Amino acid sequence: MLGVFERLALLAGREVMRVYRAGCAVDRKSDSSPVTEADRESEKIILAGLRAAFPDIPCVAEEEASAGIVPPDLDGAFFLVDPLDGTKEFVNRRTDFTVNIALVRHGVPDIGVVFAPCTGRFFSGRPGRAESIEINDDYQIVGRRPVSVRTGVTPLTIVASRSHNTPETEAYIRTVGAAELVSVGSSLKFCLVAAAEADVYPRFGRTMEWDTAAGDAVLRAAGGMTRTLDGKPLAYGKRNQADDEDFANPHFIASGRAGADDAARIH
Repeated sequence: MLGVFERLALLAGREVMRVYRAGCAVDRKSDSSPVTEADRESEKIILAGLRAAFPDIPCVAEEEASAGIVPPDLDGAFFLVDPLDGTKEFVNRRTDFTVNIALVRHGVPDIGVVFAPCTGRFFSGRPGRAESIEINDDYQIVGRRPVSVRTGVTPLTIVASRSHNTPETEAYIRTVGAAELVSVGSSLKFCLVAAAEADVYPRFGRTMEWDTAAGDAVLRAAGGMTRTLDGKPLAYGKRNQADDEDFANPHFIASGRAGADDAARIH
């Protein structure tokens, strides 16, 4: 399955870059968030591939969900797809947008890939193993190396959202104290923690499950964890929520081993 994810992420990433170079119109969805041809074409590629390879596993994808297309039964395993995470980065001609594909089993992000086609950074995760993948200019995989979260680093390095910073996030960063701050868009924040390039990713702003599942899977495979502010692992497949819409996430803190104690102590 991970091999299928990797192949589809590369195909979708190639299409995203075609649109990025050519330019495209920016439309607005009902929630005023941007959507482009790159989002739609990437999602078509990924969903066609997943449904052909795994016809019995339902798919939840951002653009289909925005159109009201959601499978009725997600009690077991299902796919979560964000065909272009960081559309604002894409529209603003930045480089850290990603293609995200994940498998969720019983509420846990089990397998995931995150591909940043503009920079070539590519990460995968499955239970017990996370990898950084090297590709060439033809979108072919030419190398792999395992990654894992780091320990015992001070000061902590915190990664935060470039486009969605909040006063709560800034307050958290001040509470941590002596910390280095890296501002990054999209789900690459999870991957920087997974690859021992950062320690904590606090998110005190709105996210949806397709925004986080793939990066969260990579982080957990690398030895980290994403927890809500009450200390529980972030769960997936959330529907019929009393205080929010389907698939919306609460605030969370993603961390490697080095950041876990700090995150838990502060909250």
